[in-house]
Amino acid sequence: MFCGFGKEVHMTHEKSCGAIVYRRYHGNIEILLIKHINSGHWSFPKGHVEEGETEVETAQREIKEETGIDVIIDPTFRETVQYFPRKDTQKVVVYFIAKAKNYDFVPQEEEIAEIKWVDIGHATTVLTYENDKSIVNKAKKAIRD
Repeated sequence: MFCGFGKEVHMTHEKSCGAIVYRRYHGNIEILLIKHINSGHWSFPKGHVEEGETEVETAQREIKEETGIDVIIDPTFRETVQYFPRKDTQKVVVYFIAKAKNYDFVPQEEEIAEIKWVDIGHATTVLTYENDKSIVNKAKKAIRD
């Protein structure tokens, strides 16, 4: 007698890279937060890795595309978040910290509803997700050092 365990679920893996973009402004550290048009969630700039790109290249390109800001990425800070946007999809997001080279942002029309510089101490009150809040707390220490 054959006993099957149902269909095998094929898990899709997605990977994105982004960064906590920061600047020093009037003696404070501010970070760049973006609000997505489709979800309304506040988070950090990030996007999908394209073929042949390194994580750092992806983060730089996506930050530039979403915000118009050029950054210097610090690859020594590397935090990952994993979650399941759909039940058959596992998403991994890699975050670096990145120093902004310019401060005037241009939101990417298709994806970004709003962008703002927020004092790093207030960022957790703006961010939507718990795992983003914990990354900010880690980034705070790394930026100060």
